[in-house]
Amino acid sequence: MAANARDQLTGAGEARAPRPATVAPPHPLATSPAEEDVADGMPRGAATHDTAAEHGTTASTVTAGGRAGAGTARTPASTAPMPVPLPDTAGARDTPQPLTAHGCWYPSVDPSGRYVAFICDRGGVPQLWTGPVDGPEVHLLDSDPHPVKEVAWSPDGRWIAYTTAPGGGEHTRVLCVRPDGTGRHVLAGAEPGSSAHLGCWQHDGSAVAVTVAEPVLIPGGADTEEEPAPAEPGLADPHTYTVARPAGWAARDGRAVLLGGPHYGDASPTARLPEEGGGGTSQAPPRREMFTPVPSRPLDGAPTRGERVPDAGFPGSETQGSEARGSEALDTHEGEGGEVASDGAAGGGLAAYLVDPLGVTAPVLLAVERGAATLRVCDIRRDGRLVLVRRGPRGRREALVVRTADLRTTFALPVADGDPWIGRFSLDGTTLWLRSDAAREFAALFAVRLDPGGTRLGVTVAAQREDCGLELLSFGRDGHTAALAWNVRGASELEVTDITAASAGGTPAGPRRAVPLPHEVVTRIARADSRTGLVLALSGSQRRPGLWWQSEGPALRTEWSSRDEDAVPPGRPPVRPVPLRLTARDGLPLSGWYYRAPGRGPGEPAPCVVHLHGGPEEQERPVFNPLYHKLLGRGVDVFAPDVRGSSGHGRSFVDADLGTGRFAAITDVADCAAHVVASGLADPTRLAVMGRSYGGYLVMASLVWHPDLFRTGVAACGMSDFATFYAGTEPWIAESAAHKYGHPEHDRELLHALSPMTGIDALRVPFLAVHGEHDTNVPPGESEQFVRAARERGLEADLLMLRDEGHDFLRADNRRIFRRAAADWIERHLVG
Repeated sequence: MAANARDQLTGAGEARAPRPATVAPPHPLATSPAEEDVADGMPRGAATHDTAAEHGTTASTVTAGGRAGAGTARTPASTAPMPVPLPDTAGARDTPQPLTAHGCWYPSVDPSGRYVAFICDRGGVPQLWTGPVDGPEVHLLDSDPHPVKEVAWSPDGRWIAYTTAPGGGEHTRVLCVRPDGTGRHVLAGAEPGSSAHLGCWQHDGSAVAVTVAEPVLIPGGADTEEEPAPAEPGLADPHTYTVARPAGWAARDGRAVLLGGPHYGDASPTARLPEEGGGGTSQAPPRREMFTPVPSRPLDGAPTRGERVPDAGFPGSETQGSEARGSEALDTHEGEGGEVASDGAAGGGLAAYLVDPLGVTAPVLLAVERGAATLRVCDIRRDGRLVLVRRGPRGRREALVVRTADLRTTFALPVADGDPWIGRFSLDGTTLWLRSDAAREFAALFAVRLDPGGTRLGVTVAAQREDCGLELLSFGRDGHTAALAWNVRGASELEVTDITAASAGGTPAGPRRAVPLPHEVVTRIARADSRTGLVLALSGSQRRPGLWWQSEGPALRTEWSSRDEDAVPPGRPPVRPVPLRLTARDGLPLSGWYYRAPGRGPGEPAPCVVHLHGGPEEQERPVFNPLYHKLLGRGVDVFAPDVRGSSGHGRSFVDADLGTGRFAAITDVADCAAHVVASGLADPTRLAVMGRSYGGYLVMASLVWHPDLFRTGVAACGMSDFATFYAGTEPWIAESAAHKYGHPEHDRELLHALSPMTGIDALRVPFLAVHGEHDTNVPPGESEQFVRAARERGLEADLLMLRDEGHDFLRADNRRIFRRAAADWIERHLVG
């Protein structure tokens, strides 16, 4: 982390002193390393695994069901993860001078239900901690400065798996550590330039699923780093604002680079290449069919509660229903001359493996997607013969049931965006519970009845609501309890219900018991057990994110989560927003949350910032936002709307910005500004627009499409030109973005018309850009070129580059710098 704002702006900074390695007290369920024949956190027999993985074969592997078998699965050397030991970095019981107003989120509970692993930024960066649900003591398990993203405690209590983002960038790796802080090692993603994501644990805790990004071939001549931008009058030193890129990252030929997979949806290690693919590299533009789901299409008719869902046919099959898909063999990957290719670099992709945390047995391949945007193993049936996989680009997610014996897909169903943990197999394996919006406006709880081989016998809707969607789904260890969190106009309503075989057969799940919540939004449910109760991650307009424990009676805040009164310094409490509803000029209903600066009269128009969230599929929620609090303290109101494309308002609303609908989304921003002015809340001469990621794109687009509406704009990590965005972003991000924004080749003219750089000559007002130096989602060049163009036209424009950050600003000092810089800029141009 940088020591001060000057380090952020100049790139200067002192070397970090190594942190002392201290050991946390042992967890009651932790097993001594000596009991499992390991040395320094790694098995003594790890050399056998190294040899097997190196050659891509296994003499004796462990199947998904935990049974040993000869040559069960091949593990290609290009992607199979290998454990890398790390020194123990468990911290002391607390950090020196911890942040009082800290956040705790993403809980995962141990088998006893008494302890929870979670992410907390009390040390200034999101790190891995553990603590009891009913006690004050917490322990830091990994003191490295790399932000932690996800956490999963193993079902046997021996390991905690977690994901980190080295340097704060977009590439992540999966690690394991024992609950006492020992045995820390990298499971996947240790190689430079690689990336790995966490899946589910096997139910006996013997292995964990991970997804690894395979190498991606870049067009020739793209293996050099980007040269610094030429210095211009008034622009800061180019070495500050043009950071070194990874090899092959940005110095491309200007053409979009997608993953280039053959058929979107093949979940096998082999797949047929497009004929025009030139051998399968990503040099040729991919066909549009790549973005059309192959295994399934939306079901016909929206079922009511307990109603049987009609079977859906699969494209390319002559029969209807699951039987056709269940017997369908996967495509083969043929190279030139008809020879089956065994390499894994046909344009790149994602591979999912089952990994032994001890490293004794080689990884088992579960699924591979050429040209995949996402791939996550969400559950493994207890006999190990079936896995539940979530895959697909945003807006086109699908759930797959895959047989581990031959990697064939036996069932597929469209599922909703949002939380990736979409469902779970029942204890007896006869039912698959899914959160899905198939043929629906809002997501509901689906029950899929399966035969022993994974073929669908029937699909019913077990729980639904007419005007809101199922957002989070969690299950108890007893297999009979489920917790359902519903998104009701941005706030959460939580229920606990019983799920049984009768529910899967058409009887609605229930009865459902409502759980009172002390704050507005549930962000994660760690446990829904009738014996140990619920562990919840909550956020609200009056507090920082924290964890609550609910067994009997009202939910109780864990003692190590920050108190409500510590959310902000004394003297200025958080503002509770009020909902606003309006109608766009084409008749589409819009809504948002309005924050009124303290001390201002109800009839007094105020300077106002229209703040736009990212996604576009994110949703504005009534939760405490330190940036809003900072702006309100400067006497500036904030209106945070959901323009078309946002989630939480039904699938039609999410899809309303597709294609040319994006022009209407830009117009929505102007309509939102006009509404707060017409309502007497905002001063029409003192309006600003601000946003992050896709919201940053909308900021730039609004400034050039409506040049006389706003006095200034602040964009963080926004796209300024779709052509350069597609050429510089990660290929799997480009793959997912193509469905939402448009194909970089087929929709070239549309994307050019939608790009803010196309209309840069219309820009009239000062502009501030903020970007993370390690952002490979939206490359920093997107901000650099917009700022440079604004300055060339004589406008005031600045760029703040945050060190050790990627697309999300995760470090406390960087977030403070961002908030202060943005608030200073807005105050200067709107207030004084």
